[in-house]
Amino acid sequence: MSTEPPSPSNARGRSDPIGPRGKVHLVGAGPGDPGLMTVRAVELIAAADVVLFDKLIPESALAGARADAELIDVGKIGGGKQVPQESTTALLVEKAQAGLQVVRLKGGDPFVFGRGGEEALACVAAGVRFEVVPGVTSGIAAPAYAGIPVTQRGIASAVAFVTGHEDPEKPETLVDWPALAAFPGTLCFYMGIRTLDRIAAQLVQGGRPADEPVAVVMRGTYGDQRSVRGTLANIAAVTREAGIRAPAIAVVGGVAALHDELGWLGAARPLGGRSVAVTRARAQASGIAATLRTLGATVVEAPAIRIEPLAADLPELAGYDLVVFTSVNAVQQLFARLRDARALAGATVAAIGPGTAAELRRHGIAADVVPERSISEAVLEELTARGPWRRVLVPRAEEGREVLPEGLREQGAEVDVLPLYRTLAESLSSDQRAAALGADYALFTSASSARYLYEAAGTLAGPRVVSIGPATSDAVRALGREVDVEAAEHTPDGVVAALVADVAAR
Repeated sequence: MSTEPPSPSNARGRSDPIGPRGKVHLVGAGPGDPGLMTVRAVELIAAADVVLFDKLIPESALAGARADAELIDVGKIGGGKQVPQESTTALLVEKAQAGLQVVRLKGGDPFVFGRGGEEALACVAAGVRFEVVPGVTSGIAAPAYAGIPVTQRGIASAVAFVTGHEDPEKPETLVDWPALAAFPGTLCFYMGIRTLDRIAAQLVQGGRPADEPVAVVMRGTYGDQRSVRGTLANIAAVTREAGIRAPAIAVVGGVAALHDELGWLGAARPLGGRSVAVTRARAQASGIAATLRTLGATVVEAPAIRIEPLAADLPELAGYDLVVFTSVNAVQQLFARLRDARALAGATVAAIGPGTAAELRRHGIAADVVPERSISEAVLEELTARGPWRRVLVPRAEEGREVLPEGLREQGAEVDVLPLYRTLAESLSSDQRAAALGADYALFTSASSARYLYEAAGTLAGPRVVSIGPATSDAVRALGREVDVEAAEHTPDGVVAALVADVAAR
């Protein structure tokens, strides 16, 4: 819902979905699982000039923001440092009045215990346009991920959402506890972990049975979601004993008992409770990170490398009888310069690794040679058996192993190495380095990602190391770290499969 229809371009002259003059977008980011963000939320984040975000948003929610967007952390942590709401409201109004497109990104839904109504009223008072983008609220999503329907025929035909943490400055509570205790349905309490004793006592005092089922879901929909079950009589003690902490949702009512029958998350998420550091270049990490999150992992994005294209003109490809692609990046960089895949029609095409071959297929080329082992020695052996070769082109990174070019030259071939990109170290913050080394697993999909993480952190000790293939494993060992798992299939999917198998075996 919006205060007026969107316009075609914004204050910086771009054509995008959020209009020309300053405007505030109160956007719900959902409960935690990035897959539960709405399409509209993703669109607005991608087009925003400024994003003011809370702590409880999906880990990857800001990944789609523009590189030049201003990202401002205004998050509040229960019991910890607080950013005054008045400061946040004043800031979003100020940015919008400066002609900027402002996304106020909130966990869950902005109008469900999100103070979105206060911010909308402030926009009205200041004459600032605003739009509200609803989000999936945790009071529904967290129970659902724990196998608890908040309504169920024959058990509960109504549901009430209640804050378990009222403003401490209010002279009296706005919660009518006797009426709430008498409510004929499910009660979902937000932000009530620290007051769970009082909540349970008030409900029992108001007439709810002491043995009524209660479930508490911590970090609902995240990879490390945890749930406990109890009754009003013991749920506070059960929660404390299990180490459950905020953020969490407490569900009171008969439907809470369905968690025991309908809990589906464990089977669907074999990596639940595991943290995985992904060290690929930022532009390439999203696919493997999304797969890992779908499997339940908490993903630590620590892009140790970045890919920088090089200025290079392609030679006349018709003059080569063999073209050897050494990596996915080499394929992508060559086809970024190639107008027509038919330019390779007269050449034998070789690919090091199934991932490289798959990338070629995406560009309409079926590789003629794909060795079983994803190393230069293997492709050289197979090419030697198919040779001799007259002219060979090797599109690759600026720095690379010389095994293949030198081996073919020794056999009489004229070999041109075409550097199309360079791999550079990505700057990692101390928090990123600590998070990567503190993860349960670290995935390395190239030798350079291992080397650069080592340079940034000074060690690879800590997580179990999962390698995409032999060359990457050799690089890890050269850094003094043994490889715990090596993928049988040398692709991102193969790395994930190897990780899942290792978790299952342990």
